[in-house]
Amino acid sequence: MLRILLCLLFFAQAGFAQNFTSTIRGTVQDADTKSPLAGATVALISPQTGTITDAQGAFRFDNLPTGRYQLSVSYVGYETVRIPELLLESGKENVQQVRLAPAGKQLNEATVTGARPVAFNSVQEITIEQTLRYAATYMDPARVATSFPGVAAANDQANGLVIRGNSPNSMQWRLEGVEIVNPNHLSNAGTFSDRPTSTGGGVNILSTQLLGTSQFLSGPFPAQYGNVNGGILDMHLRNGNDQKTEFTAQASLLGLDFAAEGPFSKKSKASYLVNYRYSFTGLLGALGVKFGGEDIRFQDLSFHVNLPTVKAGTFTVFGMGGVSSNDFKSEGDSTTWETQKDGYNIIYKNKMGAMGVTNDLPLSRNASLRTVVAASGLRTSRDAAPVFNTPSTPADGNGEDLIKKRMFSVSSILNARFGTRSRMRAGGYLTWQKDILTRYYGGVGSYIVQPFASWNYQITSSVTTEIGLHSLISKLDLPLSKTNISVEPRASLKWQVNEKEQFNFSYGLHSQMQQPQTYLAAYSTTDAWGNPSLTPSKSHHFVVGYQRSFAKNASLKVEAYWQEHFNIPIAVYEEDHFSALNLIENDVTKRLENDGTGRNYGVEVSYQKLLTDNYYMLLSGSLYDATYVAKDGVRRDSRFNGRHTFSFTGGKEFKSGDRSTWGVNAKILWLGGFRDTPINLAASREFQQTVYLQDEDFSYKMKDYFRPDLRIYWKKSNAKYSRTLALDLQNVSGTKNQAFKFYDTLKKEIITQTQLGLIPVLSYRWEF
Repeated sequence: MLRILLCLLFFAQAGFAQNFTSTIRGTVQDADTKSPLAGATVALISPQTGTITDAQGAFRFDNLPTGRYQLSVSYVGYETVRIPELLLESGKENVQQVRLAPAGKQLNEATVTGARPVAFNSVQEITIEQTLRYAATYMDPARVATSFPGVAAANDQANGLVIRGNSPNSMQWRLEGVEIVNPNHLSNAGTFSDRPTSTGGGVNILSTQLLGTSQFLSGPFPAQYGNVNGGILDMHLRNGNDQKTEFTAQASLLGLDFAAEGPFSKKSKASYLVNYRYSFTGLLGALGVKFGGEDIRFQDLSFHVNLPTVKAGTFTVFGMGGVSSNDFKSEGDSTTWETQKDGYNIIYKNKMGAMGVTNDLPLSRNASLRTVVAASGLRTSRDAAPVFNTPSTPADGNGEDLIKKRMFSVSSILNARFGTRSRMRAGGYLTWQKDILTRYYGGVGSYIVQPFASWNYQITSSVTTEIGLHSLISKLDLPLSKTNISVEPRASLKWQVNEKEQFNFSYGLHSQMQQPQTYLAAYSTTDAWGNPSLTPSKSHHFVVGYQRSFAKNASLKVEAYWQEHFNIPIAVYEEDHFSALNLIENDVTKRLENDGTGRNYGVEVSYQKLLTDNYYMLLSGSLYDATYVAKDGVRRDSRFNGRHTFSFTGGKEFKSGDRSTWGVNAKILWLGGFRDTPINLAASREFQQTVYLQDEDFSYKMKDYFRPDLRIYWKKSNAKYSRTLALDLQNVSGTKNQAFKFYDTLKKEIITQTQLGLIPVLSYRWEF
């Protein structure tokens, strides 16, 4: 395949030298009030040129040669913002929405972008340009996050994330600032039981074509965030081009992708952005890539409409929806079966949708109100039917599953500024959600109210603090359930030593509702059923950080963190070492109480150089420890205690004449192996299912995870369009990383399930 790609690239070089140009434009607004800033200075760095914004805060650079740019935006009384890694391609304008915060001495770091940081510590920004450039991301922001320190992929088939040693269940997805249900296709990808997880999946349903700059937070979280203990991926949508109609089309071995954006009329600033994607793995299967005999396919549609008004502020309407399926058909002839799975016909289906409205309303020169209303829903079904009943394919071994989840959220947040040194943010969230799990013969609903307030104050020119208070008030619709109220203080301090160095400290108390299967746990008892009295899990987060900037858009970050978990659901009996800290998608059949604890601590280091001088690099690593304590009081390694993470992400571009650019990008992941519980072979044979050894919970450490990815692309400009031909190679070394062990009822032995090997994806992208 690589030979074919190189031949295509060689012959495509034919053509004559010609300079192609396009436009960089945008608007500059106050970060708190969203009001336009007229007279702001906007400068391009290399080549050096500048302009000022007009009365609407707009700026424009026309007839710029295509290539890479940096943008600097400054305004009297406001912080200067630098936006690096701007890619300008022919046929498409680069439109930026820049927001400036009131002036305060700040680190002159390379990673400042157009959005004001939402936290002093443990926050990374994910741009659409990174998602398109990094190796083997498949246009998924969660896969970009695996390049960050302390982040590990739960399984390379899926985008579930282990953040600082926490279960993927402790992560939260947000869209436009509010929590939504799991926004991923194939939420059962890479799981132990082939049942869905609450936060992961094969790929994100929301196309990267719609994303602006998103924030990835690993805690402590500012006061506006709640109902989460581990990490947050807060996705934000960009506006469609409001002056010019543009299109993007992509074809690859994974399917087809189409996007369109533009203004509704020449007289209005209203714009639309829409994307449709259809994907399948049939072509990869024809090339010999093995997916365990499964037929995998998905499709999705997403949109974002921007509707500015004169007096009522700016409204947006957004939506996303996707369906996916994963079908496995048995050969039928039992003599050809190799594992117990071969004796089943398995049909897995996943449907997800979300829709919402936002309104940004300026109230005065110093205040604004943002309101978001969103509804989201999820339906997954799995039907595993044995071809015929045998000891190796018991009729009740898998069965039929149906899971439904609905969520409705409303948020309203007031931003107000008091002079140049003090600003306040206050508001709240109201969430209703319902989970129905047919294998538990019931469902659970919850009502969650989350008021919050935070105050940011610049004590001196070099010291800034932010203090806040968040409250989580929750009530289940189950008998014996009581209203729970959690009051959670948050605090951060930033000391700007000089223009290059900065120290940070953050603290937060956080809480999170339990997974629905813990509330609905089925067990045998004389006086109760389920666990309706469980309260949210809680954790104290502490982080101390140091940051230093260097020349050429490079920076170094070091953070030490400590997380103390408590109120964790554990089994009520000392001989049972179950803890919700180790839970992923598994069923729960135990009586639980909130007496468990856990502890995660570690050190993270990252060095980042953004794409200047035709190359970039992100080198990150962490050393950490993650443990838990069950009813017997013994501290044990948690399932996700891999002890270390390491990643290298980098690449270089090569100019080939005035029209062409080559890029070579690599990502290397080296992670400590997660932990598993040894299997009792004799008992497993007797009961015809996997039976684990008692008192040896998570004592077995799997082999370290190693995966190198490679992306080679070639970009070519034309007068009216640009095109990109790329080859992504996930796991280019073909390493068979361990996933988990299980007892196979057909082979009557313990099997080690491995993750995916080499996956080549050839793609052609056309933008015009």
